[in-house]
Amino acid sequence: MNISYNWLKEFVDFELSPMELAEALTSIGLEVGGVEEIQAIKGGLEGLVIGEVLTCELHPNSDHMHVTNVNIGNGEPVQIVCGAPNVAAGQKVVVATIGTKLYDGDDCFTIKKSKLRGVDSCGMICAEDEIGIGTDHSGIIVLPNDAVVGTLAKDYYNIKSDYVLEVDITPNRADACSHYGVARDLYAYLIQRGIPTILHKPSVDAFKVDNNDLNINVSIENSEACPRYAGITIKGVTVKESPEWLQNDLRMIGLRPINNIVDITNYILFAYGHPMHCFDADKIKGNQVIVKCLPEGTPFVTLDGVEHKLSSHDLMICNTEEPMCIGGVFGGLESGTTEDTKNVFLESAYFHPTWIRKTARRHGLNTDASFRYERGIDPNNTIYILKLAALMVKELAGGEISSEIKDVSCKDFPPFRVELSYKRVNELIGKDIPTETVKSIVKSLEMEVVAETTEGLTLDVPQYRVDVQRDCDVIEDILRIYGYNNVEIPTTLKSSLVAETETDKSNKLQNLIAEQLVGAGFNEILNNSLTKAAYYDELCSYPAQNLVRLMNPLSSDLNVMRETLLFGGLETIARNANHKSPDLKLFEFGNCYYYRDEKRNEEKALAPYSESYHLGLWLTGKDKQGSWIHADEENNAYMLKAFVENIFSRMGLRMRDVAIENLNTDIYASAIVFKTQGGKRLAMLGSVARKILKQFDIDNAVFFADINWIEVMRSIRSLKVSFKELPKFPAVRRDLALLVDKSVQFAQIEKLVFDTDRKLVKAVNLFDVYEGKHLEPGKKSYAISITLQDETQTLNDKVIDKVMQKIIKSLETQVNARLR
Repeated sequence: MNISYNWLKEFVDFELSPMELAEALTSIGLEVGGVEEIQAIKGGLEGLVIGEVLTCELHPNSDHMHVTNVNIGNGEPVQIVCGAPNVAAGQKVVVATIGTKLYDGDDCFTIKKSKLRGVDSCGMICAEDEIGIGTDHSGIIVLPNDAVVGTLAKDYYNIKSDYVLEVDITPNRADACSHYGVARDLYAYLIQRGIPTILHKPSVDAFKVDNNDLNINVSIENSEACPRYAGITIKGVTVKESPEWLQNDLRMIGLRPINNIVDITNYILFAYGHPMHCFDADKIKGNQVIVKCLPEGTPFVTLDGVEHKLSSHDLMICNTEEPMCIGGVFGGLESGTTEDTKNVFLESAYFHPTWIRKTARRHGLNTDASFRYERGIDPNNTIYILKLAALMVKELAGGEISSEIKDVSCKDFPPFRVELSYKRVNELIGKDIPTETVKSIVKSLEMEVVAETTEGLTLDVPQYRVDVQRDCDVIEDILRIYGYNNVEIPTTLKSSLVAETETDKSNKLQNLIAEQLVGAGFNEILNNSLTKAAYYDELCSYPAQNLVRLMNPLSSDLNVMRETLLFGGLETIARNANHKSPDLKLFEFGNCYYYRDEKRNEEKALAPYSESYHLGLWLTGKDKQGSWIHADEENNAYMLKAFVENIFSRMGLRMRDVAIENLNTDIYASAIVFKTQGGKRLAMLGSVARKILKQFDIDNAVFFADINWIEVMRSIRSLKVSFKELPKFPAVRRDLALLVDKSVQFAQIEKLVFDTDRKLVKAVNLFDVYEGKHLEPGKKSYAISITLQDETQTLNDKVIDKVMQKIIKSLETQVNARLR
């Protein structure tokens, strides 16, 4: 949320610089993501000065231009050619000198010395729209006679810059979703540090009802969804542009001013965190506002012109004939204020957060109002806000308050009663906090001390602090205002020794493998466990019916829990590729989640749900590029296979104990799977299918490996680390050129060779593959090397030949291989 530095100063007195303010807010839990200087008018009117037109003559080569001499207060007058019809001698004007930058939206142009129809022009006499102070372009700005020549335009117009702080509001801090909410926390921070300050809240004592000429009654039919609703009418308003101060306040935080009535409701929202809505009172049929739900499927058109089919659980603000607004979410197309509006009805309400959240998600409407309502606002602030808005409307739009406040409240909203123990404060914080400090902090946070003993306090916490209803919540508030950095870190560590668990072993190996992958050029990523259900549409490998779905998703992009790490990695690859980083090696450790409907059990609600820990690896783009010593080389599936095998080897899993098979699946164009001898899947890898890459607009091939970490850990559970001395006797290498069917994989040959003689065969490597001319159809050639070694004696030719003959025979009988 954007917080204006100057706007914040209207509510609390402080002398902190913008950067000091950012540090202060961050220290009390309102993390500031950035500080940016903003100008009310783009360019800040730099280079513009007040001048006086000394002479004005017709241009010799134009029927509409004039040649002027203008005094800008620096000595010699400057000659400026002006095309405005209203320019005349003796006028005080705004002059853009040479070098001045003027802005038209995002476009910028610089004033230069030029010739216009053959006459030199050394500047520009400006119109309102050309310098950003208005929209008029009918002629140049003519200033009053008392304007002083040479005055900088930014000083004449009193243009001030502001700083906008980007504050990251956590979901529990609904009370801080406004300038006044941030000011309350800042006030407590300043008080705790002994800095004199005052918290300002405008008075509404001037509020009074002028007449009762326009009564609009209010009734609530759904008191669960709307516990409180208040409204008031104002008659005879004039809808027009807002004053400059209000427009500037809204622009500073990124809002576009619309008109004085709408701008007031937006001002209230961002100043005090209380959403409002303004209806054209003449469009409220039957002079009655009814808060209720409508039948399922009722059509309703919102302000943006989109028609929505309502749910029977959508709270609507209606008149006697039709709906006017989706309560707490979005206004209707036909009931809002326009330039012709003369009478208005102001709404100030408290809606149940759950109802608003569900409606907003159902219709995909995430508005500033719903953002606050669904987190919880202050129901006891409803009338104050209504009075303040009514006074602002009278001041900025005229009119008379023409009804009593119609306040329908279906229940009371007492403060949250919390018992706070000093002992528990000190235990949770880890430091003895003086009792007077504790009392000072809770009072500065507007918590009322109802009772006090030597043991602690009884507090009444305001309703707007929806996140503070337990003693631990109060202690958290005390700690953040006291200062996390003021709690010393002890120099001693108290701990107890425990046996290493399977989780500890797993974490240790994760760190080991992560270091190995980083050393091989990988980067670790961490993606959200929540993902988009649409990714799983029409997939057989990961059926959509097995997804764990969220009941109240934040958006359609985060509505399920992931079944695979693949799509999160593809999002990362797409983002990096769009930022000109297409060559990537990535890995991620994370859980995947599954739902099996066939395992449903009435007695065990969690029976259908399961999760599994996985390691994902992604390769894409080039492995090597731009090297004088090595040609460019693309990443490929063989490289990925080597990385996976290195991981298995580092964890103590021998590849001779792993079976490799082809895998047919819709997420891969081609793939293989690694299995244990018992058939458990350890990993799969391959080239991601083009149709999936197309969803992410990824052009390069992507190779993905999915390692089931849990199964790998089970496979190595019984492995023991053993040591033996290095062999004293030499190894022997023999090469074979084999003619085999195209369907035969090297993994099959490797396994057969090892199975033939596990004692002497130490390694089997593939060093050449040939398919093409001079081979029988359906055949290919493998060139393999076999390393033999006896750890007790030197091998002789007789033993070597015997083993090799045995291997050849096994290959001939098992895979129909022939020597070439």
